[in-house]
Amino acid sequence: MKATELKSEGLKKEFKIVIPAKDFEQKVDDKLNEVSKNVKLPGFRPGKAPKAMLKQKYKASVMGEVVDEAVRSATEELIKDKKLRPAMMPDVKITAFGEGKDLEFEVSLEELPEIKAGDFSKIELEKLTAEVPAEEVDKALQYLAQSRRETVKIDEDRASQKGDTAVIDFVGSVDGVEFQGGKGNAYPLQLGSGSFIPGFEDALIGAEIGRETEVNVTFPEDYQAAELAGKPAVFKCTVKKLQEKQIPALDEDFVSEVSDESDTVEEYKEEIRKKLSDKKEADAKNAKEDAVIDAIIEDAKMEIPDAMVETQQRQLLQDYAQRMQAQGISMEQYMQFTGLTSQALMEQVKPQALKRIQSRLILEAVAAAENLTAAEEDFEEEVKTMAEIYQMEADKVKELLGENGKKQVLDDICVKKAVEFVVDNAKEEKAAKKTTAKKTTKKAKEEAEETTEEA
Repeated sequence: MKATELKSEGLKKEFKIVIPAKDFEQKVDDKLNEVSKNVKLPGFRPGKAPKAMLKQKYKASVMGEVVDEAVRSATEELIKDKKLRPAMMPDVKITAFGEGKDLEFEVSLEELPEIKAGDFSKIELEKLTAEVPAEEVDKALQYLAQSRRETVKIDEDRASQKGDTAVIDFVGSVDGVEFQGGKGNAYPLQLGSGSFIPGFEDALIGAEIGRETEVNVTFPEDYQAAELAGKPAVFKCTVKKLQEKQIPALDEDFVSEVSDESDTVEEYKEEIRKKLSDKKEADAKNAKEDAVIDAIIEDAKMEIPDAMVETQQRQLLQDYAQRMQAQGISMEQYMQFTGLTSQALMEQVKPQALKRIQSRLILEAVAAAENLTAAEEDFEEEVKTMAEIYQMEADKVKELLGENGKKQVLDDICVKKAVEFVVDNAKEEKAAKKTTAKKTTKKAKEEAEETTEEA
């Protein structure tokens, strides 16, 4: 095999590889000898058929196999000899091939950028707290009570008010003619919700139970039913009853419904406080990791191959499409709803794709520089976690992973250790200086505080 470099521009490399005709023919003969042991030709025992007859019958198919094997083997040898680090699978183009001729092909690839791990001790982070003040607990408790409001009938003899749910019968008409979809019975409409066309709900505020109310409105110009868009309409409505949302009392009965751990309101407040604190700690940890990685990426200023970024973009969109599909929405429907094209979506996820690649590469460089390795017990622990998540036996997880999967898991463990290493070596300051790290953690802190409403 002879390899000649054709081009070297930054991370892009091109090589020409030539496998002499005699070496290629020898590979074909070896493959034919291998085939002859198993094939049966009329009049001959297995392995005893004349070579000329074997060549005539099988050489074409055998040559295809030999070309594939020769190209793969030569490419692997090239990568090893030249100490190349391909970012993606190399592109191969066969330029010469035939009976009695040299096998010639070109290999094009982009290498991974050379990355050096920096001094993490110079990175300064804002120290986040997981403290949960009493007012935050009260806010979370009130939010939970609001989410458990019950709809109850209003027994008071009064007209409807904004915020009430009016259960109505209605019939709509345009120019005195009823239209499709303009009729409803016992429809629960919350007055002030804005769920009906503008003016409809306002006209029902002050309506009395059992008395017909005439509602005059005009359909919006952009109304979904084109035949009604921009037209005035009259709805004859009758309020059958009024309802309201009632917030449950924050007592022990309420606690018994929402918690399996607490008996009293004070115990439940402590339970909420603990959950909020755990959430803040997790958010702070993630924010710290993101901040350190952002700071390292900014310092590294690495060049990433375009093909690598594009592949990651496609992977992100594929993952998103699967999540959308789980909700019953296809990617085509999503693009129709949003008005986005495939190209626009690709551009939208490009920053995320780039950061994901940069993060992975820099952490792999850290792991290599600091000799961070994954032991067999680390792998076993990860398999145990995966088995619990997917509810299957650990041995089955290992079987599904295979050797390649195991290598990927071990690499992931090394990356996790690299994250822990850089975070442990970064400085935490009560008042952070103006760094990329500070911006990231501050944003994460604000997001963490907002999540208290979800408790």
